[in-house]
Amino acid sequence: MVRRSPMPFALGALTTAAVACAVACAPVDRTQATATGSGGGASPSASCAKDAPTLKTPGKLTVGTDKPAYDPWFKDDDPANGQGFESAVTYAVAEGLGFAKSEVEWVTVPFDSAFAPGAKKFDFDVNQVSITPQRAKVVDFSKGYYTVKQAVVAVEGSKIAEAKDIAALRDAVIGVQVGTTSLQAVQDVIKPAAEPKVYSQQVDAVNALKNKQVEAIVVDLPTAFYVTAAQVENSKIVGQFGTGGATPEEFGLVFEKGSPLVGCVDQVIGKLRESGALDKIENQWLGSAVGAPDLS
Repeated sequence: MVRRSPMPFALGALTTAAVACAVACAPVDRTQATATGSGGGASPSASCAKDAPTLKTPGKLTVGTDKPAYDPWFKDDDPANGQGFESAVTYAVAEGLGFAKSEVEWVTVPFDSAFAPGAKKFDFDVNQVSITPQRAKVVDFSKGYYTVKQAVVAVEGSKIAEAKDIAALRDAVIGVQVGTTSLQAVQDVIKPAAEPKVYSQQVDAVNALKNKQVEAIVVDLPTAFYVTAAQVENSKIVGQFGTGGATPEEFGLVFEKGSPLVGCVDQVIGKLRESGALDKIENQWLGSAVGAPDLS
């Protein structure tokens, strides 16, 4: 599913941690960007120096996102505070490029405008944008900075709501939308004893949970945050898990088509992933602390 969380919700108090690449992420050589990135925007001679004419404002990194900026991707509708998953990722990438926090400028960009054709007012946009071939025809993407997980949602107080592992889900009556990665993950990973109840629309699966026609539903994690916050009263995320054999959905940073900055950012994301920094940021803002523990 190609989507993002459309609504705000309360997540409770979270521990604030420094995210400015405190995991030995040295700045890349911004004069020798050799990686091409997912969108193929960078060339071997491209410069990522702060005063490069390719930056929207020399000496500044201009980052776009929508407003309101929702939890858990951002915190308190303030992208600049470094809190929330995507704010934290942005500042880790910025530091990897050699920019101080004060040198990052945020601009408001409606979600659909981020990956529409044409010139952009940002160096990159961060807004839960899924990397797709269709979108990549008109914008460039970085390497994925987040691989979307699947999540189990159940009503508080139910037997399934207390499940701690995949095995505890095998006897559950599960609802899921047809033709989705979620359905394949149910079949490949959970492998329920009874065939899942398959619905043509996600809202139908949500309503089935409300009406107790199923004991749980499986959706992608971003959707699960929305379901529990705005759609099903007294529901909870039981936990999250990987997609198994299904092709995972990934979020990527969005660039104007042909941006030479893509290769530089790809190098930084690669280092953040190799060092474990991305995992740490994900665990803090999208893990147990926000009620989405891993199921094994």
